[in-house]
Amino acid sequence: MRLFLLGYFLYITLPVLAQTAYQPSAENLAARKTFQDNKFGMFIHWGVYSILGDGEWVMNNRQISAKDYEKLPTFFNPIAFDAKEWVSIAKNAGMKYITITSKHHDGFAMYDSKVSDYDIVDRTPYKKDVLKALADECRAQGIKLFFYHSHLDWHHPDYYPRGRTGQKTGRPESGNFENYLKYMDTQLTELLTNYGPVGGIWFDGWWDQSADDAGHVGNSAPASKTGIDWHLDRTYSLIHKLQPAALIGNNHHVAPFPGEDFQMFEKDLPGSKTTGFNEAQTIGQLPLETCETMNGAWGFNIKDNHYKSTKELIQYLVKAAGHNANFLLNVGPMPNGKIQPEFVKTLGEIGQWTQQNGETIYGTRSGPVPARNWGVTTAVGNRVFVHILDWSDRQLTLPAIPGKVRSAKLFADKSIVKVSQTPEGVVLTMATAPADDAMDTIIELEMNSETAKK
Repeated sequence: MRLFLLGYFLYITLPVLAQTAYQPSAENLAARKTFQDNKFGMFIHWGVYSILGDGEWVMNNRQISAKDYEKLPTFFNPIAFDAKEWVSIAKNAGMKYITITSKHHDGFAMYDSKVSDYDIVDRTPYKKDVLKALADECRAQGIKLFFYHSHLDWHHPDYYPRGRTGQKTGRPESGNFENYLKYMDTQLTELLTNYGPVGGIWFDGWWDQSADDAGHVGNSAPASKTGIDWHLDRTYSLIHKLQPAALIGNNHHVAPFPGEDFQMFEKDLPGSKTTGFNEAQTIGQLPLETCETMNGAWGFNIKDNHYKSTKELIQYLVKAAGHNANFLLNVGPMPNGKIQPEFVKTLGEIGQWTQQNGETIYGTRSGPVPARNWGVTTAVGNRVFVHILDWSDRQLTLPAIPGKVRSAKLFADKSIVKVSQTPEGVVLTMATAPADDAMDTIIELEMNSETAKK
C-alpha cells in the first residue's frame, strides 16, 4: 500500500508538461553513450501466453475472453527457469543488455505487483518473482536490464475506450482511462523502485489508440481520433524522476516524442521501410535500436521453425552497427522457463564471432561510407572497419572519404590490403577475394584523423 501511495503521490504532483522542456541529466547522457557503445542486446518475450505455444498475441488473435484467459496462469509453473543460465547465454553471445517483458498486451505482470494480483506471484503455482531473480543476476554478471512495458492492456477493465485491438475480450463497454493510466504509472513506479538501477523502459502499444501512425507531425504526442491522451509527459517525468539515468524508448513507429532517450525500429534497419511498421518514422537525433526475432515470432510459437541462420543474424548485427544502431535480438522462452535449444545453439555461434570480431562493433559508430549493397562501415577514433558482407571480387571501390588512409589490413589475420586513394575515392585490393560463405570480411583502415559519426 505504501508503494501505491508513493506512486500515486508522484503521479499527481509531477508537472504535467515537464517533459515538453526535457533536459536529460548528466547520468542520462552518460547512459545514452553506454547504450550506444553496447550495440547488442537480448529481447525476451515471456508470459503466460507461452503455454498456448502460439505467440504473444494469442489472446487477441484467437479472441479469448479475459475471463477465459485468466485460467492460463494456473497452468504456468516454469520450474526450469534459471536466471543465471539466461544471463550467461546472453553474455556468452556478446550481448550487453537484456530487455524483458514486465507486462505485455495481455495485462499479466511477470513480477510481484502490489497494485494488482494479476501477476506471476499471486496467480501462478510458481509464486516467484522472475524479474527480481533476473535483476539480481544481471547485476552479478554486469548486464544492464531494461523492462518492456505495454501501454496497451487487453485485460484491465479501465482500458476504455477500446483501441484497435482486444475488441473481443468480453470486458464491459465502459471504463475510466485516467484510472488505467494511474494504474500503469503505479506499476512503473514498482519496477523503478524495487529492482535496483534499471537500464530503461521499452514502451509498446501507444499505436493502439492512435488515429493513424502516418498522421504524426513534429515532436508532439497527439491524442487519438477517440480523444485519448496517453499523458506521456506525465509518465516520462515520473520515470526520469525515479531514475534519471533510465532511458525511455517507445515503439510508436513515428518520430520521437519529448522525453524519450532512444529511438527504436521494429524489424527494420533505421531508414528502411520494408515491414510496414515504420512507414511514418524518420530518424531523429537520439541513439538508435532495431529489434528482430530469431524465427518469425516474438513469444514462444511451437509451430514456428523458420529459424534465421547464424550468418543472417551476424550480418544483421553488423548492418545495424553500420546504421549507427544497436541490435536487440529476441528469444521467446518456453513455458517451462527454458530458452529454446535452437536459439541457444545459434547464440553460442554468434558469441564465437563476437569474441573474435567484437572490436569492430562495440564502442563504434557508423563509419564514413553509408550502407551499400556490399556492406557497411563502422568507426572508432581513427580506425574505420569496412565490413564486406556480399562481394566476390578482390577489389572494392569506396567513395571519397574524409582524411587520408595511412594503412589497410584484413582484421582477421592482419595481412596487408593495397590502397589507392584519389579525390574520387578509395580502391582496396585484397590478396584473395572474400570466400563465398564468408559472414563478414573486415578490412581495417587506419586514418590520419577521426571519422566516426556522432
